[in-house]
Amino acid sequence: MSHTSSERRRAATEDASRLALSEVVVDRLRARVSEVATHTVNAITVEVPAYRNALAGPMGARITSAVELALGGFLRLAGPARQRGQAAGAPMTPALDGAYELGRGEARSGRTMDALLAAYRVGAREAWREFSRVAVEQGLASDDMARFAELVFAYIDELSAASAAGHADELATTGRVRDRYLTRLALSVLRGDPPDRLLDRAQRAGWEPPRSLAAVVLPTEQASRAMTGLDERTLRADEDLPETLDDEQASSVLLVADADGVRRGAAVAALRGLDAYVGPARPWSDARSSYLRALRARRLGLAAEGGGTCDTDDHLAELVVGADQTALADLRAQVLAPLGDLRPASAERLAETLRAWLLHQGRRDDVAAALHVHPQTVRYRMTQLRELYGARLDDPAQVAALVIALGTTPAHGRPGIPDTSR
Repeated sequence: MSHTSSERRRAATEDASRLALSEVVVDRLRARVSEVATHTVNAITVEVPAYRNALAGPMGARITSAVELALGGFLRLAGPARQRGQAAGAPMTPALDGAYELGRGEARSGRTMDALLAAYRVGAREAWREFSRVAVEQGLASDDMARFAELVFAYIDELSAASAAGHADELATTGRVRDRYLTRLALSVLRGDPPDRLLDRAQRAGWEPPRSLAAVVLPTEQASRAMTGLDERTLRADEDLPETLDDEQASSVLLVADADGVRRGAAVAALRGLDAYVGPARPWSDARSSYLRALRARRLGLAAEGGGTCDTDDHLAELVVGADQTALADLRAQVLAPLGDLRPASAERLAETLRAWLLHQGRRDDVAAALHVHPQTVRYRMTQLRELYGARLDDPAQVAALVIALGTTPAHGRPGIPDTSR
């Protein structure tokens, strides 16, 4: 609500309130307040769908009381008791406060501002219909009748603006509170809290648990952009994240609902162009495991072909062999021990050849194409390797160890070459 529109409304009310009804007219109007309030509430019930089943019992009594308070405030504004030196807004203060609280209450009840404004329109019509009848009966002059009409509608305009402010403030407050509940829920999921605690926090936040959640780890500066394309049930956490993130970049975690099956592709596509790591879909109360996998993928430096978003489902082999980096380094050192006496350049060439030979299952032409060398070069290098490894290249257990050690690209160094710089 702008200051300009508020000042305009107040000016209109002030101008119209120069009318001073006689005590007789005000007494007659005051005698009709209860009846007018009842007529107004009944009309709202009939004409505004959102209120048809809402005014029975205590709610109906509260609305009726609010209408009576508003009508009473109007009569204080229009009547002869208004002192010339009195602050302009003083007669309206109780009614405006009541209207503001009414707006907040309607927001809490789930009714929209449109419904509340529709109720005000019906109320203005009913109030004018009943009050103007009394004014005509009391012989109010035409000029005063016109000013009386202006005052009625200016006053209702002020009340509806106060209710709109209360409605908006309540929604904003409720939204902030719910956001805090949702953040606490996200952190509970990431910590792996017990299912009963997770369910309690979900209920507090008004969040309906999905079948599964997939964790997405990404820079905080990209999180808001990512949220726009993801399921509306996505949870977000930006601070106090469990587990140490091994860099200084501010990170966020998104927990995306039901990003599995055919929907996973759409979720990953929504993150295209972002530096995101997407964990697997897991039952929502066990999504911590998805978070830990996304973290592991980031620590290993995994990435999609061409960079960008990394779907950990596409890197399961690297994740398995990278689960224990020290064990993998020891395994590489062990299986490459026969190359230890060679010059580094020669050892590297032979290790690359052995890796290609394993991955291409000994197909010499495919190995040559992968290494960009002549097939005879492959034959020569493999002869060297057989001299160094002997029968180990025919031992299934040794071949399995070689495949695990050399079959994936390590996070540091070239394929298959142990990183001895650390």
